[in-house]
Amino acid sequence: MEPDDSASADAARVSAVQWNDKNMTTHFANVVNVQSTREQVDLFFGMNHTWNPAQNGQVAVDLTNRIVMTPLAAKRLWTILGGVLREYESRHGALDVER
Repeated sequence: MEPDDSASADAARVSAVQWNDKNMTTHFANVVNVQSTREQVDLFFGMNHTWNPAQNGQVAVDLTNRIVMTPLAAKRLWTILGGVLREYESRHGALDVER
């Protein structure tokens, strides 16, 4: 094997990702909020259980998960989610988001 072939084989082995889902849990969220500092981006996920906010003027959200990541990881997530949503909308139509 030539030296270049060996280097390519080593690079291929290093770049393989093995996904271990042994300890994975699944949560559903219908609410998300984000805050950030210079060092981190925090994603907050939760459930809105309020059926009629006009009744008492408040929305109750139970926060269930917080994900903390570096700004670089957040940028990667933004890029990946953008691609997934573009593909989704090309198949199923545009999503209208209310603020």
